[in-house]
Amino acid sequence: MTTPELESRGRGNAKVMNRFDVTKRLVGRLKDEEAVIGGIGNTNFDLWAAGHRPQNFYMLGSMGLAAPIALGVALAQPKRRVFGLEGDGSLLMQLGCLATIANLKPRNLAIVVMDNASYQITGSQPTATAGAADIVAIARGAGIDKSVWADDESHFERLVDRALAEDGPWLIACRIDQQPAVAQTERDPTMLRDRFMRGLGTRG
Repeated sequence: MTTPELESRGRGNAKVMNRFDVTKRLVGRLKDEEAVIGGIGNTNFDLWAAGHRPQNFYMLGSMGLAAPIALGVALAQPKRRVFGLEGDGSLLMQLGCLATIANLKPRNLAIVVMDNASYQITGSQPTATAGAADIVAIARGAGIDKSVWADDESHFERLVDRALAEDGPWLIACRIDQQPAVAQTERDPTMLRDRFMRGLGTRG
């Protein structure tokens, strides 16, 4: 039986939100050194601006790999909650990872998809979600039962709270506007990697 949070109004009726605001709301609800993997471009730029944490990993130039990397972290550290932040265009390049997540069933993993129906950082060319493709329907078809559109900001926060408290995997999709990121991630791959490894306790 579904619960009210999982009975969303669907993609077409979901409120168009702001990516930076949604990201701040997510980071603001993290209390226990949860890991957050930010996908390339504006997704990780807004994560960078939302508040630095040693458990944040900011991807540079690896399109479509936020969800696979988040899956790897979740499997390696099953006691740590892990969030992967991804754009619709990037996730569409790696749809096979959804089936892998569904089959491996990591209880501590949630994927948050920021869907503005465009490849915003390369010129706002439309993605498949500008047409008929529905990320939540795709994820459910792959086997991720706890896949849902966030109706609005308060619904998003309730979904994050559930993902923090309940077994996953989860996929939470948000319709977002075309506002650019409010900052840019520092492009120092070695620093970003080492800080994240220290944040996960894998490097002293």
